[in-house]
Amino acid sequence: MFDCGNCCQNVELRERFHRNTIASIVAGVFFAIGWWIIIDSTCQYPTQADFNKVYYIIGSVGTLALILVNAVSNSQVRGDSYGDSCMGQVGARIMLFIAFLLAFGSLIGGAWVLFGYYVPYKSDKLYPGIAIFSQNLAIFISTLILKFGRKEDLSY
Repeated sequence: MFDCGNCCQNVELRERFHRNTIASIVAGVFFAIGWWIIIDSTCQYPTQADFNKVYYIIGSVGTLALILVNAVSNSQVRGDSYGDSCMGQVGARIMLFIAFLLAFGSLIGGAWVLFGYYVPYKSDKLYPGIAIFSQNLAIFISTLILKFGRKEDLSY
């Protein structure tokens, strides 16, 4: 076993913190892999003819959706929050709905670019299309893990 000295003696993690920590780490890994794939594709195909840089917008919308989905807590959606928020229950539900629309839209946009542009017209250079779809799939998986993998029990 690895001994880290005195730095970890007073660390007390409960079961929900284990779950939250693991879910956050796994979601972060998926998110980083998604952006790493698109950076790799840009490095391998630097010209505009091979990889159109406007497709970065799809991944950026997916990233915005990840932020918006996780900005609304489940207790706000259920109406069980302890304090009054500026949006209320209806506003939280509308924001969550719009955020999931953006998340699904970015995933569908990545599939559309792959199967609508790269597969029929650039079958010799498929990797940029696969990279765009893989990036958005990884960001979408990261969004779902971060939203539904954590516990929001605030009672200590």
